[in-house]
Amino acid sequence: MTAGMTAPPGDSEPTFVPHGAAPDGAVPYDVVVLAGGGARRLGGADKPALSVGGRPLLDRVLGACRDAVRTVVVGGRRPTARPVLWAREDPPGGGPLAALDVGLRRLAPEPGPEPGSEPDVVLVLSADLPFLGGATVRRLVDALDRSGREGVLLVDADGRDQPLVAAYRPEPLRRELALLATEYGTLAGLPLRLLTHELDLARTEADPLASFDCDTWADITAARTLIREHGNVLDEWITAVKDDLGIELDVDTKALLDLARDAAHGVARPAAPLTTFLVGYAAASVRGGGPEAVAEATRKATALALRWAAEAEEAAEAERAASGSDRADEG
Repeated sequence: MTAGMTAPPGDSEPTFVPHGAAPDGAVPYDVVVLAGGGARRLGGADKPALSVGGRPLLDRVLGACRDAVRTVVVGGRRPTARPVLWAREDPPGGGPLAALDVGLRRLAPEPGPEPGSEPDVVLVLSADLPFLGGATVRRLVDALDRSGREGVLLVDADGRDQPLVAAYRPEPLRRELALLATEYGTLAGLPLRLLTHELDLARTEADPLASFDCDTWADITAARTLIREHGNVLDEWITAVKDDLGIELDVDTKALLDLARDAAHGVARPAAPLTTFLVGYAAASVRGGGPEAVAEATRKATALALRWAAEAEEAAEAERAASGSDRADEG
């Protein structure tokens, strides 16, 4: 592992999907994340490190493509939530084509008598997409696999192509980048449209927020506000906690919330957080981890909480009956 990077613990757990392993039957892909822009509209701030929902923008993007075979980040080295390969365009800040070229070179198969292989899909992403999710990543990869085209671009809510939220075939990218470098003498400073105009592309739509990018401080503020909206905040919080703890586990949020409610109602309010903690501990330590273990531990704890609630209700009814009988005797 490269110094300065952090990797999630538990990568060897069989119930987790570690970096570099696509889900069974899924199309494998590499990813190049462009993280070396000057962020002039942000006053030169280190945009990939800016926090939205408690996580750096770069880590949010890396979380959306955690099952990539290889991940290259083009930009200055920094700590990341999972291992990546690093590359840097020359000169730094040379623009998207120069960055993409060096990223693809980092992914090129090793030369030799038995050359290595690479996935036939490379995802190209900017590092400032706070709402990009794994479903959009998989949609792009699968759409390219089915299309037979040279690339599939995400189309935003206004119908605009998003070439930095896209899946491409690596060889056509290398071909066109080489031709552009020959024609212009350099890739530095060239606009991205020079590349995309030469490719056979398809388009797809996804979550309207998937292509929301953060170019200005107003964008950062808007993203931070959206994260905290009622419909988003819980899922965002759970995702942030999982990333910081280095775990990849599907959490049935509703079941856990129902358990917490039942424990609080049937036992005592402090029982809610303590019970959910014990469920997590049991799933990880006693049952080997994984969503099935969490579900089973949650089911058992919920049943216990409901039994406590039923007993409490029976006791209350008996007390009410006894109180009514005492009043009748007094009368």
